[in-house]
Amino acid sequence: MPPRTNEEWLRDLQGPDKNQAIADLRETLVRGLTYALSGRIETNLSELVEDFAQDALLRILDNLDTFRGESRFTTWAQKIAVRVAFSELRRQRWKDIALQDLLPEDSTDFTPTVLADPSPDPEKRTDQIVLAEMIHNMIEEELTERQRTAMMAIMVGGMPLEEVARRMDTNRNALYKLIHDARKKLQQSLLSRGMTAQEVLAAFGEE
Repeated sequence: MPPRTNEEWLRDLQGPDKNQAIADLRETLVRGLTYALSGRIETNLSELVEDFAQDALLRILDNLDTFRGESRFTTWAQKIAVRVAFSELRRQRWKDIALQDLLPEDSTDFTPTVLADPSPDPEKRTDQIVLAEMIHNMIEEELTERQRTAMMAIMVGGMPLEEVARRMDTNRNALYKLIHDARKKLQQSLLSRGMTAQEVLAAFGEE
């Protein structure tokens, strides 16, 4: 495969004889993904790499006009491919888990991810339990159903934002706004119950 400048990549990928350039780019993506994912995937590496490379290739071709030339074209393309691969790997991790399965059956076991501490001292652990129970009650009583579903999936289950958005048939920006509004509502409710601003920020991992 002959080396190309950034300008040559853009020209060849959009020209009348673009098939060879597309094949060369795909080969580059496969090589880069194989290196990036080696050691992270134990089985079917080559098959997964081929799938990820194809998905990334389509995304790259659809977004050629966003390439600003601040790096080598192949570096830019490889970054997109790696993001596509990692996003898909996260999605596959959660594919057999329903959002409802992330809801705690016993509210006493509810501990938001942002409050989790692998080795808290007894006093801190007691404070965590009280605060977690308070937040759980507010989630149940004060949030809308969609806000509650999103918050429980992310705070309790630790499900990636992209996967929650897909399950809820929305996009990342809309889900971010939904979560932002829910967090603000919970923060205001905690303040109204006598917690200090610092305690509220700590509860939401914003110290």
